[in-house]
Amino acid sequence: MFKRIVLITNSSDLPITDTLLSVTGVLKTHNIDIVLDEYCARRLPDSGYPSLQSKAALAGCDMAIAIGGDGTMLRAAHLLADFDIPLLGINRGRLGFLADIPSDSVVAHLEGILAGDYVEDHRFQLHCQVDRGGETLVKSDAFNDVVIQKWNIARLIELTTHVNKELLHSQRADGMIVASPTGSTAYALSGGGPILHPSLDALVIVPVCPHTLSNRPIVIDGNSLVEVVVGTPEIGHAQLTCDGEIVTELSTGDRVLIRKKNRRIRLIHPASHNHFNILRAKLQWG
Repeated sequence: MFKRIVLITNSSDLPITDTLLSVTGVLKTHNIDIVLDEYCARRLPDSGYPSLQSKAALAGCDMAIAIGGDGTMLRAAHLLADFDIPLLGINRGRLGFLADIPSDSVVAHLEGILAGDYVEDHRFQLHCQVDRGGETLVKSDAFNDVVIQKWNIARLIELTTHVNKELLHSQRADGMIVASPTGSTAYALSGGGPILHPSLDALVIVPVCPHTLSNRPIVIDGNSLVEVVVGTPEIGHAQLTCDGEIVTELSTGDRVLIRKKNRRIRLIHPASHNHFNILRAKLQWG
């Protein structure tokens, strides 16, 4: 079923080498070709496995396994953003909303998945661009969220938000989060936003510490176009991030356009996966 699998981690110092060896051991017994990303290759310098030299090399892979926390899953999602490659997550981080296979049962879960005993979950991504003076300055993708936020000041920034060309609100706040259902359990949740089931075709807009206290999070149709115009007069006081990574500094009059990306991320879970079980366990609902 799976013939060539790429293993992905990140630059953190998480102790994942034992898990990495367990995964490669299982894959070898199934005669599956293994490719290591640059950070996995550093963990296994004498393995003899080929390393991922460019994104183009992903085209020959039919599954990716991310080993780490949800940050590693986000990195993997960014690598796979334009490829139709399913992604499996092994949790060696903290929460593990996305990387849901526990490290102490890697072999059993992986054997089952390689035998075809799994469920697949399609999650949509976000695409954003910044327009300045009639030209597009930058484009980027996000799996969790796109955030416009204040930067290096202790003042509020001014933002005007439109949904499908209709005015939603103008406000002063610390920032604005536009999140996918996947991202609704990340920064948006900390900002008081609702939890969206990942099967929903919806976006959530969450103001960050708005000056108008009645300004609350709102859920909109997933096919909507969200446009946020920066009104802050001072240069260098606002920035755009995608999944926590800084994309660009924002200036007065910049238009940030956010919409659903036309490609989805295919997540693989164990056959026993249940989203509500994940919520109860990770959020300690009892």
